[in-house]
Amino acid sequence: MKIKIFNREICACALLGSNSSGTESSAEMRISVKNRTFLFCILLSLLLEIGILLSFIYPKKDFSQDAIAVNEIVKNIEAQWPRLDAYTSPSDLDYTVLDKNGTVLFKTKDEITETFHAAISHRDTILDIESQGKSVGKIIIYNTTDSLFASQKQQAVILLAALLSFQTIAFIGYFSYLNKILVKPFHKLKDFAKRVAGGNLDVPLEMDRQNLFGAFTESFDLMRSELKQSRLAEAKANASKKELVAKLSHDIKTPVASIKAASEVGYALSDSENMRDNYTQILQKADQINGLITNLFTATLEELQQLPVIPNDMESTELKALLENSDYLHRALIPEIPTCLLYCDKLRLQQVFDNIFANSYKYAATEILVSAEKRERQLSISIEDFGGGAPEAELSRLKEKFRRGSNAKNSDGAGLGLFISDYFMKEMNGELILENGTKGLKVTVILSLSGKTRELSSYTKNYK
Repeated sequence: MKIKIFNREICACALLGSNSSGTESSAEMRISVKNRTFLFCILLSLLLEIGILLSFIYPKKDFSQDAIAVNEIVKNIEAQWPRLDAYTSPSDLDYTVLDKNGTVLFKTKDEITETFHAAISHRDTILDIESQGKSVGKIIIYNTTDSLFASQKQQAVILLAALLSFQTIAFIGYFSYLNKILVKPFHKLKDFAKRVAGGNLDVPLEMDRQNLFGAFTESFDLMRSELKQSRLAEAKANASKKELVAKLSHDIKTPVASIKAASEVGYALSDSENMRDNYTQILQKADQINGLITNLFTATLEELQQLPVIPNDMESTELKALLENSDYLHRALIPEIPTCLLYCDKLRLQQVFDNIFANSYKYAATEILVSAEKRERQLSISIEDFGGGAPEAELSRLKEKFRRGSNAKNSDGAGLGLFISDYFMKEMNGELILENGTKGLKVTVILSLSGKTRELSSYTKNYK
């Protein structure tokens, strides 16, 4: 059986590789284009930043004074000296005109230099004004180098800030993109591997064919499907063995009963003590054989003891993620969960929800109502579909081993999902309740709060 399953998996993976090679190549091409675009944008922004820095190291702009314009201003002032009231500046340079006593006779702006001391500190140009061969005053040409350099620096800082913002946004976007195509798929594979290891083979692995790992995740889901078919085949084989044991037990009981009846007749008719002792031994051995056959017929599965349940404290806020993971077809609206601290095994609780949702998908195929309620020392999660429910006579037996409802004839399954889920809940000091709701079958998972005495009986009566 293992060889056949292995061969089927190899063939399926080969078919998958041939069918999805085009999709995978297309995804790789899109990722390659995005990577090149990102690198090009980052390289371009770095080159622009280097260019801005080089413009400060090797400035091209000339900040020196225009000597021709300065001479023209001096000549015009000397020509109109000392009548400067109606004087109009022929240049866009800023300057101040002073007489020999330092009195301001003319200035182009109010905020420019007015004293020689301030002009020297500001590195302004100071020239003499002559009239009839004598110095009659001074002209201070305002040095605009600092203001021009400050303006250029401000522009450069704004441009650098814009480039750095662009780079930051680009890196954040790129890392988000890498998280989407690399990190999240591996997290999904991790959760999927935990489910498979826990024995849950009903929930498929969501696949994105547009993703680089689309074919890879599809191969994992194919493995799950093959394992599920193998598990179903094993369950059917076990069921066949049980039928064989039941048939043999019935067949053996008939001759044993005949032997016992004949021995009882022989014992009653025997007149020898020795013969009565022999018949007594036959009757005892017949009773012993009958007891062994009965034990064999009523034997239960021992594999449940191989599924350890290890309850721990867990925040109730984690229940929403567990429910969303189980509702892989997105047919339920998950409500807000009351805040509390639960006592449960997260992995086994995930399997319980998986079994409930899988049964609803399989037998009802409708929308699902989910509700949460906190009462006293327990938290209940109710999951109800719109499938009409199950016959009342079957409800009490659906949690039994190998027991399936009357509507399950055309669906695959071994009849162990609710049985195992009920076992898990009991091991977590909780309970699994089956009942018919207003629309369909309603399954209620009752979880105990952490650190409290967990008595379910009184609550269960009130809840029902």
